[in-house]
Amino acid sequence: IKTIDKGLDPFKKNLKREVTRDDIIKLTEIKIKRISRYDSNKADELLIAIEEEIEQVQHNLDNIIPYSINYYEKLKKDYGKNFPRMTEIRSFENIEATKVIVQNEKLYINREEGFIGTSLRRDEYICDCSAIDDVIIFYKDGRYVITKVQEKAFVGKNIIHIAIFKRNDKRTIYNVAYRDGKSGISYVKRFAVTAITRDREYNVTQGTPKSEIIYFSANPNGEAEVLKVTLRPKARLRNLIFDYDMSELAIKGRGARGNILTKHAILRIVLKEKGESTLGGRKTWFEPETFRLNVDGRGDYLGEFQNDDSILVITKKGEFYQTNYELTNHYPDDFLIVEKFKEDRVWSAVYYDADRKYHYIKRFQLETVSRPQSIIGDNSDSFLVRLTKVDYPRLEIKFGGADKDRDKEIVEVADFINVMGYKAVGKRLTKYQISKINELEPLIIPEKEEETKPETDSDSPEEKVDDGQMSMF
Repeated sequence: IKTIDKGLDPFKKNLKREVTRDDIIKLTEIKIKRISRYDSNKADELLIAIEEEIEQVQHNLDNIIPYSINYYEKLKKDYGKNFPRMTEIRSFENIEATKVIVQNEKLYINREEGFIGTSLRRDEYICDCSAIDDVIIFYKDGRYVITKVQEKAFVGKNIIHIAIFKRNDKRTIYNVAYRDGKSGISYVKRFAVTAITRDREYNVTQGTPKSEIIYFSANPNGEAEVLKVTLRPKARLRNLIFDYDMSELAIKGRGARGNILTKHAILRIVLKEKGESTLGGRKTWFEPETFRLNVDGRGDYLGEFQNDDSILVITKKGEFYQTNYELTNHYPDDFLIVEKFKEDRVWSAVYYDADRKYHYIKRFQLETVSRPQSIIGDNSDSFLVRLTKVDYPRLEIKFGGADKDRDKEIVEVADFINVMGYKAVGKRLTKYQISKINELEPLIIPEKEEETKPETDSDSPEEKVDDGQMSMF
């Protein structure tokens, strides 16, 4: 072993690492017949290959980012066809955490002791909330404050209203009547609270001692009210009861004093009539890329929504339902139509009935439903071919299969079938095999009031032009 080690001395400087005793022992185990010129040449080739491989590895390490990209591109090329993508590439909207976080907590209040929190499960339930929500609290003396949701927190007694606070919410309007402690005059005001400093006290009244709120309501869509005011009896005071319409009162800043309701002492104020929103409708858009609603002008304009308005959703599976117009709604990725629901609109649909093995057509109006309902029946093999809201649609039918030599037919849908319920089967379109159905330009186009699409500004009064066209393909 020592002799071999000594014989390797002239070559050690060319080796990549130190020669060990184990290496020499391995050399002694090689039979003498295998040590030849051929083996020497082969060893040289192997050494050169190893050196080239080491050089390539070092190059890859020096350029690790391009190498990693090339590596994954090769994996995708070699194996991608066997592992199709299970997720979907989609653009994202700006995400505000308080709007998307799951409300997995419940908020409670102990009015007698002045505590609120998520751990007070034996006390009065207020609403669902999340751990990062803020709450707004109004007190009888006119103070109000915004604080963070906690497990248990002392906020004080005489609370008249508590709710989850939505920052920059201009549509929640507070209608308030209060008595000023200094003058005794009663005032009314309408205002919104869009953003204030957390845990800092503000005041609805003028802040004078003994001021108090005598009527309060929170209205999520700016609804006004008619109040019935009863005054305390007083000499020479004849009219003890009168109505006050809050819709005549302008919405001002939260720091405004308000308008004088009366200078006389008030016995009580009660709600006589709930009014309509004084803010007008909220202009709403639908963004197909994110399947979400917004008021920022992104996507397709749906219209102006208020009160009981709803959004119609029709899917490619032939199901429909309605939702409210909350911005937190999320719509299915297989949607065909998302638009403002119009109860009197007549729809025309062509579908393949898997039970009867024919194409059917029907005209119908949709009802208000909250759960998905099918317009093509319950057989999962049935499918929707074409759907339109044109008043007088025309269809071109092209035949296929054994009937491919037949001339194409034109169907005037309004003459072919009457309006019926959405659950009706409809009328068989033809007994022949169909290859394709096209929708043609209608011959009759009812006159409609000209409408224009609103600007991006959500306060713009215009509405979207409705061309009536909608199809699967």
